[in-house]
Amino acid sequence: MKDIMGMMKAAGEMKGKMEAMQAELADLVVEGRSGGGMVVVSLSGKGDMKGVKIDPTLFKEDDVEVLEDLIIAAHADAKAKSEAEMQRKMAEVTAGLPIPPGMKFPF
Repeated sequence: MKDIMGMMKAAGEMKGKMEAMQAELADLVVEGRSGGGMVVVSLSGKGDMKGVKIDPTLFKEDDVEVLEDLIIAAHADAKAKSEAEMQRKMAEVTAGLPIPPGMKFPF
C-alpha cells in the first residue's frame, strides 16, 4: 500500500511540474533560420507561428520559389528547436519516474 501512496504523491508532484512547464512553453519563443539567416521564423513553444522576417534582397519576382522554400525551411528549423526544448523540459519534469521510452506528454 505504501508504493501506491508514493506513486500518487509522485503523480501529484508531476502534475504541478507539468502545469509549470506548460506555462513556460507558452512564453518560449524559438527562431528558425534558413538561407544564412535571410529568412527567420519565430514560433512559440507550442508551435504557433509568431513572426517571419525576410531579408529585402529576396524580394525579386523570379525568386519567389526560392523564398517560399526558405520560409518552409526556417519554419522546420524553428519547429525542431521548439520540439527539442519541449523534450528537454519534459525530461526535467519526469526525471526519476518510470515512464516508457517514446511516451509523449501531454497525453
